[in-house]
Amino acid sequence: MPTPSGFDHVRHSDGTVVITHHGREAGRLRGGRAAKFLAEVASGDAQLVMARWTGAYKHGNERTARDHPRNRR
Repeated sequence: MPTPSGFDHVRHSDGTVVITHHGREAGRLRGGRAAKFLAEVASGDAQLVMARWTGAYKHGNERTARDHPRNRR
């Protein structure tokens, strides 16, 4: 699976964090979730963290799952 790219995040003065992917909003976090997200971004690979938090890390494995024996019809 390719490494995630194109993610960015903006922290607003009210504590809200907006995650974007190629300029489009992919997620919005507030309160404790925003603080936890910012701590995780600071300590790890920011692109991978943002992909995980938005759910975009799942994309790309659909073909593999479709070809799995239990999913064949």
